[in-house]
Amino acid sequence: MASVYSCVNLIRNQITFNIYTHIYLVHIDALGCFGLIANMHCRDIRSFCDDGRCFQFFAALIANLMAISDGMTVGWTAPMIPYFLSEDSHIRMTVIETEWLETYLLIGAIVGLPLTIYFVDRIGRKKSLLLSSFVLLVAWMMIALADKIEYIYIARVMSGMGGDMAFVAAPMYIAEIADQKIRGFLSSVIYLMMLIGVMTVYTVGPYLPFYVPSIIGGVLLTIELIVFSLLPETPYFLLFRNKIEEAEKSLIKFRSSSESIKEELREISVAVERQKLERGKPQDIVLVKSYRKAMLIMAVLNTAQQLSSINVILMNMHQILGEAGSIYVHPPIAAIIFAGLMLVAALSASCSIDNFGRKKLLVMSSILTSLSLLALAVYFHIKESGLEYRRISWIPIVSVMVYAAVYKFGLGMVPIVITAEIFASKMKAIGMTIADGVYVSMAICSIQLYNILKDNLGMHAPFYLFSLCAFLTSIFVIFFIPETKGKSLDEIQIILEGKRVDRSISEVS
Repeated sequence: MASVYSCVNLIRNQITFNIYTHIYLVHIDALGCFGLIANMHCRDIRSFCDDGRCFQFFAALIANLMAISDGMTVGWTAPMIPYFLSEDSHIRMTVIETEWLETYLLIGAIVGLPLTIYFVDRIGRKKSLLLSSFVLLVAWMMIALADKIEYIYIARVMSGMGGDMAFVAAPMYIAEIADQKIRGFLSSVIYLMMLIGVMTVYTVGPYLPFYVPSIIGGVLLTIELIVFSLLPETPYFLLFRNKIEEAEKSLIKFRSSSESIKEELREISVAVERQKLERGKPQDIVLVKSYRKAMLIMAVLNTAQQLSSINVILMNMHQILGEAGSIYVHPPIAAIIFAGLMLVAALSASCSIDNFGRKKLLVMSSILTSLSLLALAVYFHIKESGLEYRRISWIPIVSVMVYAAVYKFGLGMVPIVITAEIFASKMKAIGMTIADGVYVSMAICSIQLYNILKDNLGMHAPFYLFSLCAFLTSIFVIFFIPETKGKSLDEIQIILEGKRVDRSISEVS
């Protein structure tokens, strides 16, 4: 079985019809983000930092250093499997043994689910992140020093467990410390840094010694363990633990000299007390209307990510290009280009998510992803029908490359931001852990669907299905997902309950 959890977010997007236009827009949007920062007046920068947003950004970067490591873990098998199958490998493996390298990462993620639920609410977001980073550090050390395949298997299980906890705890931490005006941007940083990790391992893996990725990942995690331990826990979690003074100190740290700290602390306290009055049992995910709707949104978005073929394309990139008869791009170079396109698109989405909103990005991304997959499916249908295809053999390369951009621009970025926002603080741990479980489970389903349909009906069949799923996602987003841009976490809960929000008093009108 091919890798499942292995590709959390490595993608390809769009369609030949819109390739030049879309890549141009993504490029301009990313440049616009940098230009906006570069052209800020000193007064604007001072105001930005006075509101504590500089420190929030710093905290988000440090908290997400593990994402670079996890991105390297996710992409690690791509360059390493050829190494383990070669005669130069210090640990010779069979094809089946290399497939287990990917499977054990998934097993670790599944094992980590109940532990994540327990630790994130028991010891807090901060300590959970530190624990996950330590586990990931030990895993990298084991891989670097391993002289037997069993040690690498154990390390992969540990990587799955640590990565699972980190990808639940980090979005929770960031959503609870961030100013709502930049919460979307900060929540998407985790994807940017993960893509940097993927690109890193794709770049160094095929060309440098086996242990180099482990050293890079270990250094990053060591920095996080040292620096992040000095940062405060979130005000939300501290108030849940009735640590009012610590919560106020934490909020002051994240809001700097803002004059509205007392008011914001009061609002957070009201939100916490409001949520404490509700019973926080696991069955509330089904029984409470707002939690039930949040769970539906989460499940659909996580399913949509996988049924839009993200893992399928990443893990079978060489096979897909080979079956298409594409001879223009060497696979290792193609992998680097894919990661580069995703990084640019992710950066663009991060700069746009708090301006355009979550829904617009999701709808646009889903439709363009559907079109790019449809183009790929039609090409394979033509080829497998025995018709002349060589003159249009550029289509699969264009489709897959553009897919990388448009998927990551919305469908590959926004769901984790929304998932971190739509669950009440007391339900975030179980909600986001279930979200992670849905993501991993649907990864298995998407890969099995791909293999079954490909083997029985041809390469075109799975991509027709994935294209349809992406299009249906856009319809669901339009009619069922509320816009969370600019809303406080408490206001989002009120909206999910189907009630109106009176922003003047932050309560139900």
